[in-house]
Amino acid sequence: MDFALTQEQTLIFDMAQAFGQEHIAPFAREWDNAGNIPKDLWPKLADLGFGGLYVSEKNGGSGLTRLDATLVFEALSMACPSVAAFLSIHNMCAAMLDKFASPELQGKYLADAVSMQKFFSYCLTEPASGSDAAALKAKAEKTDQGYTLNGTKAFISGAGYSDAYVIMARTGGDGAKGISAVVVDDGVKGLSFGGLEDKMGWKSQPTRQVQLDNCNIPAGNLLGETGKGFTYAMKGLDGGRLNISACSLGGAQAALTATLQYMGERKAFGRNIDQFQALQFRLADMEIELQAARVFLRQAAWKLDTGAPDASKFCAMAKRFVTETGSKVANQCLQLHGGYGYLADYGIEKLVRDLRVHEILEGTNEIMRMIVARQLLAERG
Repeated sequence: MDFALTQEQTLIFDMAQAFGQEHIAPFAREWDNAGNIPKDLWPKLADLGFGGLYVSEKNGGSGLTRLDATLVFEALSMACPSVAAFLSIHNMCAAMLDKFASPELQGKYLADAVSMQKFFSYCLTEPASGSDAAALKAKAEKTDQGYTLNGTKAFISGAGYSDAYVIMARTGGDGAKGISAVVVDDGVKGLSFGGLEDKMGWKSQPTRQVQLDNCNIPAGNLLGETGKGFTYAMKGLDGGRLNISACSLGGAQAALTATLQYMGERKAFGRNIDQFQALQFRLADMEIELQAARVFLRQAAWKLDTGAPDASKFCAMAKRFVTETGSKVANQCLQLHGGYGYLADYGIEKLVRDLRVHEILEGTNEIMRMIVARQLLAERG
């Protein structure tokens, strides 16, 4: 058993980290305040191969493993978890196009997705169906020309910003088997967006509802097979859970690194505060927890890459453990900064805000516990 990264994986991590520190970190607070990420950032990331991380090489992607991808998102999140998570969403859509789309649909969209000339958003959640995603109500009715879409999607990162949307909609009866996936271009008649959501964190990502009102798309924009959309969406979620965990890990690591620096400079009662044993113990606990989270995450990614039968269980366990550890560490780092941690200038409060949502999306951590418990009971026999 070898826990060391390969030379190639180390280079991937270092490349992503260097890019983030040069092109993202200096502007993260500005983008957070503006509620927008400049679109010219994405082609720069695509030049590194980050627009199609697990798109196959034959389709122009990087063909990386899920473990490789977690390294990218951990490294980029050290600069800004919100930007890194937004990139993860685009990559989820690109992977769906690569794995399930017809050659014609791939020809229409995939190259632009990989080059990030087009940015994609993923639309599954609805106002009345979050954790119970298979209960979605949005409809895609078959017509002579293609499909007519009606319904509303909620909490969509990139709504009104992205160039295209992968939308899960009902083409059949109730339940998961009645759901298909379609691609909708920005600007199509009948596609509109709700007001900008005022969120706690991830503020640089514009989040709105996606509204579909007699929105017509061609038949060729069906992604994969009719009735398979929910299956496609769920297949992407194991990897998405690893990615969002990596974003928590990177953000928390950035918080701990900044806290170590701060504590070496801040004085109280005549000495640097990193010389107080009680505070040293807190630093030690955070380091232990982050290292445990990192090993757990990479084990889960390895299981997903190797097709292990318990991969979904491990992805759920890692998502629960790593995201909660990340939030806990970031919050502890804010506490160790004292009043300064509460100020935007130090960057810690943004990390606390950004990481909190990771316990909710890609399946709430309560759902992660349900997945683990059900598999435990099934394994008992």
